[in-house]
Amino acid sequence: MRPYIGICDFTVREQVYRMLELIPHRFSRDLMVGVMMSYKTLNNLPTKWARVFPAKKNIASIFVDDLRVLNTIHYADYATGADADRQLAYTLAKVEIYGGSCLGAIQLDMIWPDPNELKKFRQHCDIPIILQVGANAMRECGDDPITTCERLKTYGTAINAVLFDKSMGRGVGMDAALLARYAGVLSFDCPHLAPAVAGGLGPTSMDLVAPLAQAFPDLSIDAQGRL
Repeated sequence: MRPYIGICDFTVREQVYRMLELIPHRFSRDLMVGVMMSYKTLNNLPTKWARVFPAKKNIASIFVDDLRVLNTIHYADYATGADADRQLAYTLAKVEIYGGSCLGAIQLDMIWPDPNELKKFRQHCDIPIILQVGANAMRECGDDPITTCERLKTYGTAINAVLFDKSMGRGVGMDAALLARYAGVLSFDCPHLAPAVAGGLGPTSMDLVAPLAQAFPDLSIDAQGRL
């Protein structure tokens, strides 16, 4: 995967076109066009996030066919344990269908989804998978970067990139020093996985990520809560 600058919560195609007006054609990073989907919206269940989670039938119409763009569905399902999706491979197959022909990646906003289900999905689909490692996922690993990366190894090649994101869309500013530890261990232990970070990034807070961008030239970044 090429490094990207991710922006989430696109709801109509016109927003994408307006953003592309700011992106030069030979820019070194893709623009990730992030569109939200959840277990509830996929299965026609009521959700308080309806304003930023477009109807599943409309998602494909938001994405554009442009080489500068990484069209991405951010699929959110934080259920764990007995409530976790036992048919995640089948679920992701449905997610892919609703993404349409321009879908370029799926980001999993989940807490350690079943590696076997992801491997099963990848047997039939080679679309890149980005796994969000948020605050809860880090906590399950004792907030330890080495333990976290050991768990990431269980996914093998079923995932392509890892988003370290303690903010999880709430606009909380990132701890660059902490995320540098996670990205550093990932680069050493899992060099096949592309690193990405998020946490409170927006028009007035890009300085937060500057030290990380200098240390990791191929780092991807994602913004949501402060846009």
